[in-house]
Amino acid sequence: MAETINAFQFSNKALAEIQRYISHYPEGRQKSALLPALHVAQAENNGWVSPEAMDAIAEILNIQPIEVYEVATFYTMFNLQPVGKHVLEVCRTGPCCLRGADQMIDLIKQKLNIEEGETTADGMFTLKPVECLASCGTGPMLQVRETYYENLDSEEALDRFLEMMRNKEVETPEWKK
Repeated sequence: MAETINAFQFSNKALAEIQRYISHYPEGRQKSALLPALHVAQAENNGWVSPEAMDAIAEILNIQPIEVYEVATFYTMFNLQPVGKHVLEVCRTGPCCLRGADQMIDLIKQKLNIEEGETTADGMFTLKPVECLASCGTGPMLQVRETYYENLDSEEALDRFLEMMRNKEVETPEWKK
């Protein structure tokens, strides 16, 4: 049976995963499981961490809600508003920009009719420019669900990628689920 905490409901599997993370730390140090708990909540909540999920995490970890909010708002990997099915995290640091990241971002905006931080009307894509993804030699590149898609250096390559995403030809590897 899933547990409801502060109007956010974790599945039994998610609760077990959070408890497993907590068990890695000494008694009284459950706050150390905060980052993994936020990742679990984001996966459980269609790719974003709601205020209710943050409150639930605070209750599980026996910490103040502000402590969860501080961490969730500090790290850019946590989405604090609803996102599309595919969050296109585009590297926009120097090396990728030199290899065409700005042009790729402009093409994505044009093709999907969205701006940075927005989601398409069909809920399929969210465009999220991010800092370095440590794939400088293969830019321009983007990440979707922790999977890299590199050398997207032409409109044709971007078109193929977006079509694969729309047609569900790209799946999250099993080990990342």
